[in-house]
Amino acid sequence: TVLMVEHDMNLVSRVSDRVLALNMGQTIAEGTPAEVQSHPAVIEAYLGGPA
Repeated sequence: TVLMVEHDMNLVSRVSDRVLALNMGQTIAEGTPAEVQSHPAVIEAYLGGPA
């Protein structure tokens, strides 16, 4: 198990099988990098709303 705190999602996607996304200390999504990046709560928290 490796814990990596990183915001470069290209890097995270290349080296990770599973990803956990946090917002204000709370888990908002967990899964593959693709699943987490497309999760509505992650989009809302990090981009401010749906694209």
